[in-house]
Amino acid sequence: MASRDEKASRKFKCSDRERAIFEAGIKMGTVYHQFVGTPFNSTNVKVLEEAIERSIAVQPFVESVAVKIAAGKDTRIDTYDYHSLRGEMIDAVVKIKVNDTTVTAEMRYDPELRYPLMYVSEVS
Repeated sequence: MASRDEKASRKFKCSDRERAIFEAGIKMGTVYHQFVGTPFNSTNVKVLEEAIERSIAVQPFVESVAVKIAAGKDTRIDTYDYHSLRGEMIDAVVKIKVNDTTVTAEMRYDPELRYPLMYVSEVS
């Protein structure tokens, strides 16, 4: 009887390199689309970074994940002041491994593009 990995692998009509890049794209999309809009302030920013990392880390083929949120100076005045996570605040690096192929994908705000760009930074 075939394992779930074997069954899933049969569906992919591409190389391990292409699959690793595909998987990295899924993880980057999850970081952005699942968490943008999440409320936070200086008291829980580290908890939010860790929550994002842990949610990505349980997905298939993830070797490592690191997330930093650049919220700027906290201007919290009272209990009604907080930030909503925006794409330009997220700095994420995800390393994916499919068999012998490793892909590093990153998400960083690019000031020249004025856009939180997701890209593949390394394939080995």
